[in-house]
Amino acid sequence: MFILASASPRRRALLRQIGASFVSITPAVDEVKDGERPRDAVICNALMKARKVAEEYPDHAVLGADTAVVLNGMAFGKPKDAEDARHMLSQLEGRQHTVLTGIAWVVDGREYTDAAETTVRFAPMTDAEIAAYVATGEPMGKAGAYAIQGRAAIYVEELHGSFSNVVGLPLHAVAALARTAGIAMEADDEPA
Repeated sequence: MFILASASPRRRALLRQIGASFVSITPAVDEVKDGERPRDAVICNALMKARKVAEEYPDHAVLGADTAVVLNGMAFGKPKDAEDARHMLSQLEGRQHTVLTGIAWVVDGREYTDAAETTVRFAPMTDAEIAAYVATGEPMGKAGAYAIQGRAAIYVEELHGSFSNVVGLPLHAVAALARTAGIAMEADDEPA
């Protein structure tokens, strides 16, 4: 069993989907915002979350993650409010963007990090479509103000890379990094 250092219901659902044996603990950390180097920022945030929980539970493997939506080098996190969500979506509509998720495993004082990158192309959206989508409440709490696994799916024209990464946790990358670190993700897994 390992610890997921996250409050995200989407990350928990993805891990349950693959039969992972884990508990979830929400770390209190101040995330870094680095518009210049979004890949470094998501890895740094994932590592801070994992380290924070590992300090309290040193006998457990801890997984941290952080996701950002990046357009033309500018990272979009979670919207502050409905107006911020409308602004983000108006920037993304009709364009291609990148979803980056930093992942970090901390186990026995060792740290393993990686990042996954997925390219998403949004269809054009009218102002009315953006307003209607924001009014559903779904964009709140989501990097880039959308949930690909929800109503926003109808606006996704193309996706190149990991679907689960866009949801919030790149499962293949997480499992590969766990194998490198010798971490069992399922109760009956044998560590490498």
